[in-house]
Amino acid sequence: MVMQLTVFLENSPGRLAGLTRALGNAGVNMRALMVADTAEFGVVRIICDRPEVARGALEGAGFSVSVTTVIAVEVPDRPGGLADVLEVIGSVDANVEYAYCFVEPGGNSAIDIFRVDDARTVTDALRAAGIRVLGEDEVYASGS
Repeated sequence: MVMQLTVFLENSPGRLAGLTRALGNAGVNMRALMVADTAEFGVVRIICDRPEVARGALEGAGFSVSVTTVIAVEVPDRPGGLADVLEVIGSVDANVEYAYCFVEPGGNSAIDIFRVDDARTVTDALRAAGIRVLGEDEVYASGS
């Protein structure tokens, strides 16, 4: 499993830039970034190479940060690849709370991030189905 940062961000000009600058100044490399917003605030989800350093840098810059465990899955870049993964998750009656993905340059697969209600059961089911679940070292490193 992988650690993800979740940052609650005021919906105002420059706040996202400030967040990314705080990470850059701390030498943290983001691997994935997902932003969802409402009229008043945004929720930023980040996968990065050094989550604890990132958390400290963001808290030091005045951001509200939480760390969550998520599952990273290698999904083949072909029609039905994601459906195969989601069918396994559904087969163990697990709910996907949210998901997002990123693609490695030159790769033939995507890395999909899933927040599910029963991570251990889902991870076991995915592995049993022959689907590659990635560890921290594979996701945090550049060019995994």
